Amino acid sequence: MTSIAVPRPSADASARPTKARPAPLEYGRRRWLQTIMVLGFIFLYAPILTLVAFSFNNSRRNVTWEGFTFDYYVKAFNNRSLHDTLWNSLVVAFWSTLVATIIGSLLGLALQRYRFPGKGPFEGLVHLPIVIPEICMAAAMLVFFARLDMPLGLLTVIVSHIAFSFPFVAVVVRSRMAGFDESLEEASRDLGASPWQTFFNVTLPYMMPGVTAGALLAFTLSLDDFLITFFVSGPASPTFPVKIYSMVRQSVTPEVNAASTVLILVTLAVTAVGMWFQSRSGKKQIGHG
Repeated sequence: MTSIAVPRPSADASARPTKARPAPLEYGRRRWLQTIMVLGFIFLYAPILTLVAFSFNNSRRNVTWEGFTFDYYVKAFNNRSLHDTLWNSLVVAFWSTLVATIIGSLLGLALQRYRFPGKGPFEGLVHLPIVIPEICMAAAMLVFFARLDMPLGLLTVIVSHIAFSFPFVAVVVRSRMAGFDESLEEASRDLGASPWQTFFNVTLPYMMPGVTAGALLAFTLSLDDFLITFFVSGPASPTFPVKIYSMVRQSVTPEVNAASTVLILVTLAVTAVGMWFQSRSGKKQIGHG
């Protein structure tokens, strides 16, 4: 029987250290990557910070800095039309978020859990408002209301925002339910719980972080939307972004910057509250687990 000689690695090859691939978090320590991140944050947030800073500018033309003042915040606070349009925006955002969250959550759960004929084309139709340009969505909604001979107002704005935002909620909820263990529902039913009790006590608590994130996304999309609202809102029911646009067409004054800063603060406050609710629901789920 012939023996086969297996070559042994040389001493130099065994002594040569292997270069370990850096972990994902170690890339954040690279100087070039830190520089790119800083430049990206400056590009994104410098215009917002400039707008907030110039809302305190004591100048009508708002081109050069001439001093610090709260006068334009007082002027914006006493502007009755700004109050009315902000209230319209909050009403539209509330009702559109409520309906879009319910529809989107149920749709996201159904798309994740069930199989049915034509599911692929149906998913494409669901995601269509996310993919198509917003100007096309606005024109389509305007033609739709015109065919129904429906007068333009807050109701048409609410319906348009629901049609635009519920797919975002569905996508978020579906991604959340992708990691759900359905054996938990089976265990609940084995213990005598009804389907509704299983849904409210097992499924819904797991869904809540995704539902909260989707509702938060729908609310901010509705509150900040201009293009769709501009097409489908009537002359007697403008929203806050549309009002700011009409003010900007005349001139960019510190009052416009003050009103825009208020809208930014409202959006940040809603985002903070939504993140707080989301963190609470996550802690409760960990505690029950």
